[in-house]
Amino acid sequence: MQPPVHTRSWYAETANPHPRHPALEGETVCDVCVVGGGYTGLMTALELAERGYDVVLLEAERVGWGASGRNGGQLITGYNKPMSTIESWVGAEDARRLWDLNVEATDLLRRRVEAHAIACDLTWGFLYAAVKPRHLDDIAAIEADLGERYDYRLLTRLDRAGVATVVRSDAYLGGLFDAGSGHLHPLNYALGLAGAAVAARVRLFEGSRALAVDTGPAPRVTTAGGSVRARWLVLGCNAYIDGLAPRLEGWIMPVATYMMATEPLGRAAAATLLPAGAAVSDMNFVLNYFRRSPDHRLLFGGGVSYSGLDRPGLQLALRRKMLRVFPELDNARIDHVWGGHVAITMNRMPQVGRLSPTSFYAHGYSGHGVALAGMAGRTIAEAVAGTAERFDVFARIPHHPFPGGRWLRTPALVLAMLWFRLRDLL
Repeated sequence: MQPPVHTRSWYAETANPHPRHPALEGETVCDVCVVGGGYTGLMTALELAERGYDVVLLEAERVGWGASGRNGGQLITGYNKPMSTIESWVGAEDARRLWDLNVEATDLLRRRVEAHAIACDLTWGFLYAAVKPRHLDDIAAIEADLGERYDYRLLTRLDRAGVATVVRSDAYLGGLFDAGSGHLHPLNYALGLAGAAVAARVRLFEGSRALAVDTGPAPRVTTAGGSVRARWLVLGCNAYIDGLAPRLEGWIMPVATYMMATEPLGRAAAATLLPAGAAVSDMNFVLNYFRRSPDHRLLFGGGVSYSGLDRPGLQLALRRKMLRVFPELDNARIDHVWGGHVAITMNRMPQVGRLSPTSFYAHGYSGHGVALAGMAGRTIAEAVAGTAERFDVFARIPHHPFPGGRWLRTPALVLAMLWFRLRDLL
């Protein structure tokens, strides 16, 4: 059997040196078995190991192989829904707790990067870019809501001239700059967490796909090479849960998202495009997002597939989107194009909960997982250790299955997304 490898991407090409971890062989026993080697699983394992638990982490491929090693690298403070909507679901008190947890999530990431000297190019600064006049109204509402009701004072509203100091493009009418958000190299961040977890004595196994899980009083996970018996089980599989827990699978939708990297543009040219070095995302429902790389490329993401199949003409479609923002890149070569699956939920909010008194899960970050996945891991670790108050705040976010279950959810969502895409175009 060939050892698993990371999907080809600019991230994989520029990954920090990292060890391969062995596959699980034979039977083993531990306190906690974590399934999934992305941000959720790695942070859960690290937090538990630091509390003195004996932890086994199983990854089907390589650490950071899924969304944690292929995403846009955007570190976004906040959720995929406005806080006013969240407040209508859980009430003002829990909405404030959720906001505080999300702010702590960003700080937790920063402190982990510093404490473990993770070389992941962490850079602060993020711009929400307005494409249409209605986006300017949205920006005003976000700034007022977060500033007045949640004491978040790191936002600056920008007019067209102000946006030009962040991104040199005629595509935007204005924007909202967030000094508390930013961007990083997502795969190197995952690899850094893995190194910290191993240093904390987590037993990490790659190429060890979970084939079956028992979520009963004595959890058990079976792989092709062995099995793990534990006191607690944590499922951090996100879009790659692949039938392990059918109940959870109906609550999330794997959605393919795509990115590309240009050739190196040179320091001066790259800085001309994005003078502040910030990450940028437009405010369409089907959004485009981009940032500079340390080797002076443009990393550009956009476009999704809800069908489970890669889009035809992917590179051409992404290039067209990029040229609408930066027509001066018409002659720039594209060196890398890649994609992967993220998990979205019906209400675009993360799902954190229990399958049984001994079994926990977290997934469905809907594009905000770089920071939130780590916070989910921390609250699960707290719950395992006997302090579940903050875990319970996350768990009170409503969980809804997709209509039609596993088999009908895709065509229904394709139709819904077509409507949103038409709205963006119009």
